[in-house]
Amino acid sequence: MADQERKLEKAQLIELNQTFTQEKGGGEKVEVQFNPESLKVSFANQIVQPQGGDQSAGNAGRQFVGAGTTKLALQLWFDVNAMEKDPVDDVRKLTQKVIYFMTPQDSEADPTKKAPPGVRFVWGSFKFDGMVDGIEESLEFFSPEGKPLRASVSLTLSQQKILVEFQDTASVPSRPGQRPLNTAKQGESVQNMAAKNGKGDWQSIAAANGIEDPLRMAPGQLVDLNAAARVRVGGASLGVGAGASVGRGLNDALGGAASGSFSIG
Repeated sequence: MADQERKLEKAQLIELNQTFTQEKGGGEKVEVQFNPESLKVSFANQIVQPQGGDQSAGNAGRQFVGAGTTKLALQLWFDVNAMEKDPVDDVRKLTQKVIYFMTPQDSEADPTKKAPPGVRFVWGSFKFDGMVDGIEESLEFFSPEGKPLRASVSLTLSQQKILVEFQDTASVPSRPGQRPLNTAKQGESVQNMAAKNGKGDWQSIAAANGIEDPLRMAPGQLVDLNAAARVRVGGASLGVGAGASVGRGLNDALGGAASGSFSIG
């Protein structure tokens, strides 16, 4: 029985209540259009030199002050031409949902004060609760009417503790078709993606992923660089992976007329 296709897990931004203890009822929840290529997590402690201390003491003369800080940096891509439902003609209609998490709100404890909402970034087993420190948005590919069609949004989140939560799930599956996927960057082609990962047969990779234009891919497009190409011989369809020997399969398809073996990759 064939294995069922595994659904791609999408990253989400979820609004938290002002105590950062749980998701806010009726709060904002945004599913990203393209999963980020990477997550950068940094940790820092507040360290100062004590007054009147011995400067020559070096590290021995330092002391810790306050709690540590954990920061998360990531980049998200949005493209109106890649929308599967509810199409829009201006990419800012999509990115404004992310900028919401930067917008100050009245404090429940003190209405005279404002603070940005708490936000949870969750992607599969990775979870980060904090506040948005900063957002940088780059608008690209404008329509004839001057409307931006594509945007990248760089986010920085922080939390006042040294902690990143994740769930210890099952090990990475090794069955065919369940390998980690590679994400196309701005202006990248299947050929240079394959070359950077030591793959030579980029045409086979493009065909196996169903990519019609391998020279111009949308940023954020997911590509399986280990995908198998398919070769048709006399009505028989053979799966050929990079570096995989197919001599026996070809020999069977030709009714025993072929001998030896060959490989692709």
